[in-house]
Amino acid sequence: MTYEFLLESVWHPPLFVADGLSKTLPPEIELQALWFAGAFGRDFRTTTGKKVRIVQFGEWNRGAGPDFMQTAVEIDGELKTGPLELDPLASDWETHGHGMNPAFSSVVLHVVFESDSRRIFTRTCDHAEVPQVVITAIQLSDALNRPQREVAIAHPGRCVAPLKGLSVGGIECLLGEAAVYRAGLKAARWLRTADAHGRDAALFQATAETLGYRGNALAMRLLSQRMPLSFLKLEAESTEALLFGSAGFLSANLYELAPPDTRDYLRGLWDTWWKSRACHETNGERAIPWKTHGQRPANHPHRRVGALAVLIKVWPQYRRLALARPFAAKPLIDFLQMLEHEFWNYRHTLTSNPSKQKVALFGRSHALELIANHLAPLAMHEGGMTYSSYYKLRNSAANDKVKRCGLRLFGSTQASLPWMRRVSHHQALLQVYQDFCLEDFSDCKNCPFPEQLAQWR
Repeated sequence: MTYEFLLESVWHPPLFVADGLSKTLPPEIELQALWFAGAFGRDFRTTTGKKVRIVQFGEWNRGAGPDFMQTAVEIDGELKTGPLELDPLASDWETHGHGMNPAFSSVVLHVVFESDSRRIFTRTCDHAEVPQVVITAIQLSDALNRPQREVAIAHPGRCVAPLKGLSVGGIECLLGEAAVYRAGLKAARWLRTADAHGRDAALFQATAETLGYRGNALAMRLLSQRMPLSFLKLEAESTEALLFGSAGFLSANLYELAPPDTRDYLRGLWDTWWKSRACHETNGERAIPWKTHGQRPANHPHRRVGALAVLIKVWPQYRRLALARPFAAKPLIDFLQMLEHEFWNYRHTLTSNPSKQKVALFGRSHALELIANHLAPLAMHEGGMTYSSYYKLRNSAANDKVKRCGLRLFGSTQASLPWMRRVSHHQALLQVYQDFCLEDFSDCKNCPFPEQLAQWR
């Protein structure tokens, strides 16, 4: 029996219902980040049935006008180059005044996530039709891989009884199946980004997202998309300044708040940034949505951007270890833990006083997150890592979601302890929690998982 068999019984209510899609859509900037990462693929159909293939995703537009510039799109075999506009609703084209704005006159494709009941003629100010693609609810749901709700009540569930009836070997098999299934989903996501931008860019975006942790994963991915690795490699001496400037962290106000000994560091970044500021600065609605409150000091976005800048300087060594075949976790973890930066070794933010103790730029827990969510799934997919090797990876601590799932499945913190020590077990529990606990609104009463477990062998 496979984990997919267990999922066959799960009824997933439509995450984006036809009459209320716009109410549940993610923020537009997240939709843009997903599109640019290739999360929806390359091949589509226009609303009139023409075949569309995205040849080049282009680059982010930081100012007014269409969302992406210099895109290349093939429509029924004809190559078109120019800007691309992405809107949540088909009607946004007219609502936002794009049809009367000369800046949108050369748009080659309009991507939307909810069509209109009326046939809307997407036109430019020259009355030329703009081909339109509608991303379906299923495509969006698959790309987001997001359950119906964010959290389930922390109490033992109905699955405790059938799990007690399983042998240790049976539970290991179940969690192994769930971990492999989850790894397959993550590998597919990584490969879509690699197909859109190349393996280096995919690794860069995945690393940035990991550094962002939960609070700033989207923000860090946006930064890595807007300031791509291919460009930063050409500007090696300016990398740090370009990243901090593009992130929006080199403001005059921040300089005034910084301690005197930090201002020298900031002045050095600014002296480089101002030369490129006009080309790379992002303001207004396109500004990166950073979360600076509610974060542990070591996870503050200032530090995370600093760590990303350090990684770029050692990119060849990092890439070699991260994408090695066969893949080995320990050399990569050791490498990441040894990364240093004269300023960020002892700072949490650009405005904080020095820390008395050295703070790791890329600690073991972040390294394991990177491996579990990106590198190990890819390596297993490409035959560069066996599940046996993956299984040997031990985790340092379980997060709240893993603990909550352990309580719901095994009945108590003590009973779940044997399944809290390995990276693969964490990933398996997260997948079960997502596929069943977070898709059930009956507080376990109607969840099919307990009955399915009774059939597990």
